[in-house]
Amino acid sequence: MKKNTVLCESMNLNVKGMPLSATLNINEKSNEMIKQGKKVYKLGLGQAPFPVPKPVIETLKENAHRKDYLPVKGLHELREAVAKYYKKSQNLDFSADDILIGPGSKELMFILQVVFYGELLLPAPSWVSYAPQAKILGKKTVWIDTYEENDWLLMPEDLENYCKKNPNTPRVIILNYPNNPTGKTYPEKLLKELAYAARKQGILVLSDEIYGELNHKGNHVSIARFYPEGTIISSGLSKWCGAGGWRLGTFAFPKNLKWLLDGMATVASETFTSVSAPIQFASIRAFNFDDEINTYLKHSRRILKALGNYIYKNFNSVGIKVPQPDGAFYFLPNFSQLKDSLAKRDITTSSRLCETILQETGVAFLPGSDFGRDEKELTTRIAYVDFDGEQALAAAYEIKDDLNESFLRKYCANTVTAVDKICEWVKP
Repeated sequence: MKKNTVLCESMNLNVKGMPLSATLNINEKSNEMIKQGKKVYKLGLGQAPFPVPKPVIETLKENAHRKDYLPVKGLHELREAVAKYYKKSQNLDFSADDILIGPGSKELMFILQVVFYGELLLPAPSWVSYAPQAKILGKKTVWIDTYEENDWLLMPEDLENYCKKNPNTPRVIILNYPNNPTGKTYPEKLLKELAYAARKQGILVLSDEIYGELNHKGNHVSIARFYPEGTIISSGLSKWCGAGGWRLGTFAFPKNLKWLLDGMATVASETFTSVSAPIQFASIRAFNFDDEINTYLKHSRRILKALGNYIYKNFNSVGIKVPQPDGAFYFLPNFSQLKDSLAKRDITTSSRLCETILQETGVAFLPGSDFGRDEKELTTRIAYVDFDGEQALAAAYEIKDDLNESFLRKYCANTVTAVDKICEWVKP
């Protein structure tokens, strides 16, 4: 009996005690509160609000009959479309043989860490799942601090200073931009400097560009332009194409890292086998980036930019510090300027701050500590996507002028109301 108990309770110690992913956990908690009849403003989970473009949906319908297992690395025609996309958008030379398709970029990131021997470097803050994946695998994670005065962007000297202290160690760094959780992106000059530092220190760069097409100005630049031999580009359909539930991720490898692509494909063959056939055929249409897709993206960016600017203006006006957003749909609000008044309400950590705001206002978002920041820093993360993206997009198509506050209050009402509630809540 004792032996059976030991067997039943046996667990990888790297996993034991780990909670659900923070973003998924807050989404489930929010949904449970809604079931209880409570009004919740869901600014926790970063799910794209916009619908999958109609021509992509139609292509999925046309290919619903596809039932065969596809190649482990992905459908050749899809890999070819992804390679052409990078040539068109970034002037990068990939072929179909350089592309790996997976069930979401998240799974591909995990498999990369399975195959690549070395420590993981992360700018603090970074997305919630990078570090837990490394922990599951028993790998070392190193957080490199970023600073508010630099808009939370990683500085090349901080990267180099760490590497100099620990030379001759294999490393991969994940750079995500436009960034979750800050909404900032790296300007071209800084990308060049980071590329120089990574090359000098022999660091593999995983460039997570899942929000690249949601750069508010539509001018995303990949670090692979400046460090092509050492950069893997990660992307997919979940954010710019509104297809998170489709689970379609892409990795683009430089030719000299074919050994790494092949190693990941081997692991894929023993785990997920291949991505859903209908989804892969439909994704070819998405990556063609014709006028219809580009128009869809243009108006998606307009809405997110207008909403981001509204939040930027209103948060800063009440002492919640945020930088001007560059892309995606996130902020890392810093409540530190309000720490004295918050302390009087027994709020001294970011977790306590989020719990209190959820209970007192119904606004759900996440503590900065989930993204690698200090608990006492009083930073949080919001995803400003609690609105009907289909309605907002249809309305934006009909408006030529800038989208004003009236538009936001009508078509992005939940998010605007949530922001207003937070601003009111912090006032003395």
